Amino acid sequence: MQPLELEPGAVIAQSLDNQWVNAELTRNMVRKGKSLREVEGVRGKEVRAEYFRSLINTRQVVANRVFFYNNRAVSRDLLEGGPARRAHQKLLAAGALVPYLLNEREPTDHPQGVDVDEEGFAAWQDTVEQMPAGDRIRCLRMSWDDEENRDTTRSALFNPFAARVQGLTAKDIPLLAAQVGVSSRNIPRFAERIGDVVQFSNERRIRGQLVTRGVLYEEFVSVPGVPVSDGRYDRRKPFAGEIKQLLDLIYNVNLADALGMYPLTPSGSLRRIALQEWRDVRTTPSGTVTDPDELLRFLRRQAFSTVQDRLALTPSTVDTLALEDIWSLRQSSAWESYMRAFDALTADPSTFHDSVEQVFRRYVGLNSEIVRLAEARADQHARASRWSPVIEVLVTVGGATFTAVTGDEAWSVAGTLGAATATYGGSVQLVLRNRVEGRREQKFAREMAAIRFDSAREWERFHSMVRKLPGYREDGGSTAATSSATIQEIPEY
Repeated sequence: MQPLELEPGAVIAQSLDNQWVNAELTRNMVRKGKSLREVEGVRGKEVRAEYFRSLINTRQVVANRVFFYNNRAVSRDLLEGGPARRAHQKLLAAGALVPYLLNEREPTDHPQGVDVDEEGFAAWQDTVEQMPAGDRIRCLRMSWDDEENRDTTRSALFNPFAARVQGLTAKDIPLLAAQVGVSSRNIPRFAERIGDVVQFSNERRIRGQLVTRGVLYEEFVSVPGVPVSDGRYDRRKPFAGEIKQLLDLIYNVNLADALGMYPLTPSGSLRRIALQEWRDVRTTPSGTVTDPDELLRFLRRQAFSTVQDRLALTPSTVDTLALEDIWSLRQSSAWESYMRAFDALTADPSTFHDSVEQVFRRYVGLNSEIVRLAEARADQHARASRWSPVIEVLVTVGGATFTAVTGDEAWSVAGTLGAATATYGGSVQLVLRNRVEGRREQKFAREMAAIRFDSAREWERFHSMVRKLPGYREDGGSTAATSSATIQEIPEY
C-alpha cells in the first residue's frame, strides 16, 4: 500500500523506534554512561507498554520494518513462537501492524547498511514465511515504482529532516531550552551548541552529503568508536541528552509527516510543541479550530456522574498481558465500540462537549474487558488496581499550553505561557487516564483537532476567556515539553 491507503487515524508509534528512551532515563544514561542494553530492564517494560497501548487505542500502527526485528519489545513474540507469534501474524494480516519499507520490495529483504539483530531477523523471516495460506502482509512504501520511490523518499523524508535540523537556530532558543530541560543559566552554552549542530548540517549539505540522524548522533550524541545502535551517549559532548531528544522528535515527526500520519508520542517524551511549528498544520487530523469560542469549549468542565458508580478497576500494567490478549481485545465489541466513538469525535470535533462522554463510557467498557483478560491469565501477573479516572484536555497554541483535567470529583485548568508569536497554530489532544497515573497503565492519548488563529486579537480573546474559567491558574514561564499525558543510502529510516 501507499500512504493514501492507510486507515484514517493511523499512527507512527515513536516508542517502537529502537533509539527511543524517555527524557528522564536519557538524562540518567548520559550521566552514568549506560548503554541501551544496560537499561533494557526498565526501558523494555515501557516500550512494551507503549506498544500495547498503541494497538489498543488505534486501528492501525505503522512501524519501520527494522523495528520488527531490532526492537526486542516487538521481536520477543516472534522469538517465543507459539500463540505469541500467531497473534503477531494475525495483526499483520489484519493490517493492524504495517511495516514501512524504505527501498525493499519484500518485508523479509535484509536491509542494507543497517545494524541488524540477526536472531530477531531470522525469527521475523520465519514468522512471515509461516503465515497461513491466503494471509497477506500489507506493507507501506512511498511508491512501488523504484525510481519514483527513491525520488519521493528523498524529497518527502530526507530533505525535510535536514531542513528541520537546519531551522533550529531560527527557534526561540530560551523557549526551546526550557522545553528540553536546560536551566536558564545554561541557555548561552545551549544556543552555541545548537549553532554547532546547524553549522555541521549546513556544511554537509553544501558538500552534497546527506544529513541523517545517525550522522548527527555520531558527532553530537554517541561515544566515539561505539556503534550508534548500542545507544551509549557521551556525557563529554555538551547537551548530548537534550540534542538526542530533539533529533528523535524531528526524526519521528518527519516520518509521520511524510506518510500523512499522526505521531504517537510516548509518555515522558518531548512533544511536538517543542519544534515551535506555529504555522504548520499539515499533519493535523480532520478538524481545524479557528474560532476562540469553539476552542474554549474543549477546556470547560465536563460532567461524568452517570458513569462514576461503575468505575472500579484498571489493569495496573498492560505490558504483562500477552500479545494474544491484545488480539483478542481487538476482536471484542467493546474495542470496536470504543474505536467508533473516537472516530465520530474526530470526524466532528465541534461536538466535543456532547460526544466526549460517549468516548469516556466506552473507554470504561474497554478497560473492563482488559481487566477480564488480565484476570483470566494463569500467571495472574497482569493484576488490576483501583481506578480514579480522569479526562485531560491538552490545548497548545503557539508557545502556550493549557491543560484541563476533570473526573472523579476533580477539576482543574492551568496555563503555561511561552513566547509570543505572530501566528498561532497548535492542536487539541485528548487524554483518558488514571488520576494517579502509573507509567505502564492503560492510557489513551490522541490528537483530535488542529488549531489556527490568524491574528493576535483572536489569541488575546481566547486567553482572556480562559482566564475567567473557575479555578484557573497560570504560570508565566515555560516547562519541559515532555508528554504527560516521528533508500538504501539512508538506511536508518
